Amino acid sequence: MTEAAELPPAPEQAREVFGERFADAVRYAELLAEAGVQRGLIGPREVPRLWERHLLNCAVLSEAVPEGVTVCDVGSGAGLPGIPLALVRDDLNITLLEPLLRRTNFLTEVVELLGLDHVTVVRGRAEEVMGKLPPVHVVTARAVAPLDRLATWGIPLLRPYGEMLALKGDTAEEELKLAATALSKLGAVSTSILHVGEGVVDPASTVVRVEVGESPGGVRFAAKRAKAARTGRARRRR
Repeated sequence: MTEAAELPPAPEQAREVFGERFADAVRYAELLAEAGVQRGLIGPREVPRLWERHLLNCAVLSEAVPEGVTVCDVGSGAGLPGIPLALVRDDLNITLLEPLLRRTNFLTEVVELLGLDHVTVVRGRAEEVMGKLPPVHVVTARAVAPLDRLATWGIPLLRPYGEMLALKGDTAEEELKLAATALSKLGAVSTSILHVGEGVVDPASTVVRVEVGESPGGVRFAAKRAKAARTGRARRRR
């Protein structure tokens, strides 16, 4: 039987980034290294690089998120980037959206244990919850799918003039070019590549920002959104 990898001590940057929530960040890292590995949420090889590659890499996304907005973390998995973002930004109202039960069970346990009152866990797929969840200002995601597919899931959850922030790696620029047509059809009006966390993570985290106009999801999803809203109103009247 392979011996479990050991979680390294938190780097000094973590104290600066997480501030008063540093102890909670350490507890979250421990949960990922223990229960997260045992339940198959992360691979054991990720444990030695949990801080740099995962927690800090996700926490610095806060540099791109406006103050006091609503956020939906699509395909949240083990809570990345949603939980690190919640630890550094208690001004945000964050929904962790994840379809798999074992993952939502883990997320619920983490949220309760860390006292993240501004975080809600929702089980479901993005295409299933459209019209059931209030539209949000910001959708976040991390490496859950290629950008064009990710946009199809995430953009329809936005409110008008909202934005999707997708953590990507070296392929960001190429993915953005390949997804240009799909993004335009989904109502995107502006795209850019940001680098966040300079001086905290090396290399800096790469973020694809997609801003939408007054019709998130474009014509295709306008009818779906309207139908979902009508269904919701009908249910509430019963």
